[in-house]
Order: sequence, then C-alpha cells, then structure tokens
Amino acid sequence: MNLEETRQSTNAVLMIRPAHFGYNPQTAANNAFQQNDPTRSATEIAEKARKEFDLMAESLSNHGVEVLVVEDDPNVPCTDAVFPNNWISMHEDGTVITYPMFSEIRRRERREDIIAQLGTRYHIADRLRLEWHEAEDRFLEGTGSLVLDRVHHVAYACHSVRTHPELLEDFCTFAGYEHVSFTAVDKSGHPIYHTNVMMAVGDSFAVVALDALVYPEERAMLLAHLEHSGKAVVEISLEQMQSFAGNMLALRDKEGRPLLVMSATALRSLTDGQKAQLAAHATLLAFEIPTIETFGGGSVRCMLAEIFLPRRS
Repeated sequence: MNLEETRQSTNAVLMIRPAHFGYNPQTAANNAFQQNDPTRSATEIAEKARKEFDLMAESLSNHGVEVLVVEDDPNVPCTDAVFPNNWISMHEDGTVITYPMFSEIRRRERREDIIAQLGTRYHIADRLRLEWHEAEDRFLEGTGSLVLDRVHHVAYACHSVRTHPELLEDFCTFAGYEHVSFTAVDKSGHPIYHTNVMMAVGDSFAVVALDALVYPEERAMLLAHLEHSGKAVVEISLEQMQSFAGNMLALRDKEGRPLLVMSATALRSLTDGQKAQLAAHATLLAFEIPTIETFGGGSVRCMLAEIFLPRRS
C-alpha cells in the first residue's frame, strides 16, 4: 500500500440502510453492549432502526457530509448490515480491504455489488481480501478492530477474539502501519470486543477510556503514542464508554471544516468540560439511535465506513 496517506478525516461515508436489523445472538456472545427485549417485535425493531438511520443520514448530509446510502439486500437477512465498517475499509491510494467476521450471520454483509458501485464513483486500484481466514477461525473486523491514525500510520487495537494478532500483523505489514495493541476490559472485567468502542482518533485529538487498559505499562505506551503524534487526549470513564462515548468519528464537511459525530447517548454522558475540550477541535454532531445501540451493540462510528478512495474525474 502507498504510504502517502495524509488525511485523518474524510468528507465521504458509506452507510447501509438496514432491511432486517435486529438482535444477533452470535455477536452477543462477546459484545457486552448488546441488549435484547423480547417484548418488542422484530418488525417494530427493524422499523425503528430504519427511522433512526434515515434521520442520521439526512442530518449528516445537511451538515455537508457526502453520504452514499446503499439499501440492504431484502432477500439476505443481515441483522447487523447497518455496521459496514466491520467488513470494508477504503484508503487514499485506492485500496479496498475486506475483512473476516466472527459471526457467520455477519459474513453475508460483504457485497461485491457495493464495491462495484463504489468503483463507478471512485478509483479502486487494489483489493486485499482477508475473509478466507474465517475458515481458520481468525478474525479482524475492519475499523472496529482497528482504530487508525492514518497520518502517522499507527493501528490501535485491543486484544479480542475478533482481532487476531497475526491478522493485525498482516494488516500492518501490508499497509505500512505500526500497531499499538493492548488488553482492555469493561467494568465487569469482560474483554472489549472492538477497539472503536473505547477510543477514537481525530486530526488533533483522541478520546480514550484509559481505565479499560488492564496493564499500567500498556496504558503508558498508548498515552505516549497518542501524545507523540500530537493528539490532545480526552479521557472518558468506563461508564461513559458503556454509553458509547468512545464510539465517535472525526469527519469533515464539504468546506473542510472538522466535525465529530456521535450518538445522543454518548453526548449526554459527557461532562461540560469534556464537551468543551472536544468542541475546541470540531463541531459536535449527535444523533438519536437508541434502537440501533440497544439491539446492535454498536453506535454512530460503527454505522459509517469512511471513503478515502480517489474520486473519478
């Protein structure tokens, strides 16, 4: 992969409008953020998720973000299709990477027709397919597993069944990244399933739940890397992490002005001081997505696959 990546945030995102959104018991096995409510029908849950999705996509567009919305395939049940960042990542040199997924249900989300549609708007120069590792029970779930500092070529990753150490090494070798990996747990002591629920990296700042890191030496290493790369570190608590305060994403509007997107749940969990710290770096945008957060166990960042591919003329 070409190392001339210079942008941390983009103005374009891919979103998948869900057709069959719902509770996935396979992912719930190691996603402590998921909750189920058997009193609510599958139809009601899916309809509410689509409404939340539509309002978020519309708001992003109104704030100057280019949103490519693709409809979920109604003939292929995918409960988590609304979270495309786990199966695809797109890079400035024209590389598209597809990833191996822990849940068998989620493997249906990978769609070559979506990549073909992207290819009509953007230049795709290279493909890296990692999904064959699923046959060996080795997984790496895209920018859920990997929180990327694209400017400094650092991949932050917490140890998890969904983040295989050898695949992390393979990604870094291919992409020319250094990895900073660590052990992180929630307040109940369960391993955190995705790195992007505990930390986010923007152009000039980073949000991180430092108390999640088990070992002091790894905490010091993570802080040192963030500070060395010039990031102002905004620390969040484990309780705030549970409210998806780590699941943020830095974007830019069409004029290049920085945005920081998150859920309303996450924003409400922040203190006034934390909001002020973040607002010094970007305009804060929050979206009400309680159904998607509750049943899917993911939040705003998980719903957005960043498009860094070069545009076709």
